[in-house]
Amino acid sequence: MRRRPAEYRRVVRRRLSFWIWALLGSFSIAGLILFVVHHNQREDRLEQPVVERNARYERLAYKDLNITEQILSATSFSRQLAEQMTLAKAYVIISKEHNNLHLAWELSTKIRSCQLLLSKAAMRGEPITLEEAEPIIKSLASLIFKAQDAHYDIATTIMTMKSHIQALEERANAATVQSTVFGQLAAEALPKSLHCLNVKLTADWLKKQSLQELADDRRNSPRLVDNNLYHFCIFSDNVLATSVVVNSAVSNADHPKQLVFHIVTNGVNYGAMQAWFLSNDFKGSTIEVQNIEEFSWFNASYAPIVKQLLDANSWRYYFGGDQDLKVEPKLRNPKYLYLLNHLRFYIPEIYPHLEKVVFLDDDVVVQKDLTPLFSLDLHGNVNGAVETCLEAFHRYYKYLNFSNEIISSKFDPQTCGWAFGMNVFDLIAWKKANVTARYHYWQEQNADGTLWRLGTLPAGLLTFYGLTEPLDRRWHVLGLGYDLNIDNRLIESAAVVHFNGNMKPWLKLAIGRYKPLWERYINQSHPYLQDCVTI
Repeated sequence: MRRRPAEYRRVVRRRLSFWIWALLGSFSIAGLILFVVHHNQREDRLEQPVVERNARYERLAYKDLNITEQILSATSFSRQLAEQMTLAKAYVIISKEHNNLHLAWELSTKIRSCQLLLSKAAMRGEPITLEEAEPIIKSLASLIFKAQDAHYDIATTIMTMKSHIQALEERANAATVQSTVFGQLAAEALPKSLHCLNVKLTADWLKKQSLQELADDRRNSPRLVDNNLYHFCIFSDNVLATSVVVNSAVSNADHPKQLVFHIVTNGVNYGAMQAWFLSNDFKGSTIEVQNIEEFSWFNASYAPIVKQLLDANSWRYYFGGDQDLKVEPKLRNPKYLYLLNHLRFYIPEIYPHLEKVVFLDDDVVVQKDLTPLFSLDLHGNVNGAVETCLEAFHRYYKYLNFSNEIISSKFDPQTCGWAFGMNVFDLIAWKKANVTARYHYWQEQNADGTLWRLGTLPAGLLTFYGLTEPLDRRWHVLGLGYDLNIDNRLIESAAVVHFNGNMKPWLKLAIGRYKPLWERYINQSHPYLQDCVTI
């Protein structure tokens, strides 16, 4: 009688340990390896055979049998069957790996017998008896010993499982790359509805002489150079996105007639952009549309970026058929070739008579009056921007190559990054600091792409280093194009929300939670939008 408690504890301890490893094994192949290792390293058997041991178990009738409790009980036949069935499943996989299909079939047959017996016990509400369990337990034990005798040792099993894990990881990585490529293609493509809108507007521009005459009249408006008004600039080839930016800004302005919007687009979209903004009213605000192709000064002899983007190697990198899969797909996004993205560094050249402007990306939505930005004290700095280093990875080392001595000798890698997309620019301070020349210097230094690899933000971080004034975070909230978990309170308090990322609000892959913020500023009753089914 004194041995019974110790023996019982030993049984419980062994069974509980075995079941934990079995549960681990059910989650992954790696866990399965641990399960098999544990089983083979434990003592081969309890001191007494199953039949003798079972003498201390009594056949009891349960009124309301709980099969889960039975499987968790250290002294039940249900538990023994479940344990052997789990181990047998492991050896089914291993035997198939060794092409022993007959053994795999035998193990699978016994596993089905186990499952059937457990199901019957659950249905009838009584525990499994010794007479029912003994034949299956013995036959499964024999098959498991047979698998072990076939030299399915742990080292071989581990190597086999490792090769499987490696193959699965390679397949998973390939699938991830493919998914990213498809997502990038979807983000870059112009939806059919927007293409339809552009075609209709371009046709209007070409057919209606009155629109072209109206554009000529407005081109010389004194309001375009009046520094008593509030000037905003947008560089975009997306008509609908630009319209949302303008409409959201005037809708939330206290005095919309004092707002002036300077839009620059490319030659392909110039007619459509003009037709849209000339045909629609934006609460009396002034809107200017220019064509980048008419900027004769913006050429390869003046702007290093123009020369670099005309280089054959750049075009081969972005558009060539033989592309290195090791390069992140977004690094090949041709949008980085669009000169419109680089105009932000030439604002004083485009608007030589203006003193202060607010730059807006075409994927933002304005939610509050932005005119107070023009009265902010930038303390002599050129750029007012919201910093993005609340998370550690938004610091200079994230964007720049600090292994290059040119970078490491001049900049602190822990310097806080900031956001392009809603920026206040003091153009008087800009000219005084000769900021455009600084940009040209860094663009020339990066001709081989070794200082940074993509986009305009790294160039901006270098160009405006020491010339940036941090703004309150509520002026500009980012992440609506990739982050699913932005706090609603932060969005509601934001003056500008930014859909940076691939999930733009005009695409089908947009994040549904944020899309209404953008859609509310579209005139869905417009006949062209209805015809093109934009929404």
